[in-house]
Amino acid sequence: MKFRMLGNSDLKVFPVGLGCMGLSQSYPPFPDKKEAVSFLQEAVETGENFFDTSELYGLYANEELVGKALKPYRDRVVIATKFGWNILNGVCRGLDSRPETIRKAVEGSLKRLHTDYIDLYYQHRVDPQVAIEEVAGAVQKLMEEGKVLAWGLSEAGVQTIRRAHTIQPLAAVQSEYSMWYREPEKELIPVLEELGIGFVPFSPLGKGFLTGTIKKDAVFAENDVRHSIPRFNNQENLTANQELAEAVKQFAAERELAPSQIALAWLLHQKDWIVPIPGTKTVSRLQENMSAAYVELKEKDWNILDGILQRFPVAGNRYSESMMQMVGR
Repeated sequence: MKFRMLGNSDLKVFPVGLGCMGLSQSYPPFPDKKEAVSFLQEAVETGENFFDTSELYGLYANEELVGKALKPYRDRVVIATKFGWNILNGVCRGLDSRPETIRKAVEGSLKRLHTDYIDLYYQHRVDPQVAIEEVAGAVQKLMEEGKVLAWGLSEAGVQTIRRAHTIQPLAAVQSEYSMWYREPEKELIPVLEELGIGFVPFSPLGKGFLTGTIKKDAVFAENDVRHSIPRFNNQENLTANQELAEAVKQFAAERELAPSQIALAWLLHQKDWIVPIPGTKTVSRLQENMSAAYVELKEKDWNILDGILQRFPVAGNRYSESMMQMVGR
């Protein structure tokens, strides 16, 4: 098996992790609990050891699934979860990264995950009401107590990353990055490389778009996150972006590979400290995604692929306006 280290931490993970969010929210239909638990356990048996969840996903439901499924395998897996929300009476009422809220959140996550430590604990979104130094200090105490082994930030701006890293070194930063969202290459990736921080891209398959299975007339349910995203809910954008999806699909077919394998292999090729976390609900897709770690292309193939990406720019924003206001802070 191949493995990668997350930044300068001791966390050793398979190069392609598993994003678990879609088992509980954002990408319907959702499997029943028994199915989801069985899938997660099969993932471990397949060789997957890096699982990403959050207290926010399904408002605790996703952590409960992950905890139940992975309890028998705890010493074989790396579990990442996230804090930073004001969840009250089953409703998320916004951001909250005050130290007392972080303390309450970690205790809840530990209980739901059936563990006494969290391998990787992310601030899910930067809270502008709480200085990042205060957040880092709170997590540092949890690490001293052994409740958290390493920490990270999600969708944070580079200055926030620098400030946080000064107080308590970050193991990883999570953000969207893929062949159809390359903004991190401008500022984020150079800073992570400079500081020795790992990068964990979510939506590495463009929320399913880079699999080549989303058609130009696709319509998404209201409980599907893509329903609110301009790249998907605007017919003009959806049609324009088909050119990129088709080009990647053809490139993959010519090399007897799946589009998802190409999209993930491309990410892994960028830096040897990048670990994408595609989401899926089936073992066959999981195996397909994991096999991207073993894809090897010639330099001329990578150049051809880069040419394709330059030829077909992506149309539309990656988030709704309200969600865009919560990133890069």
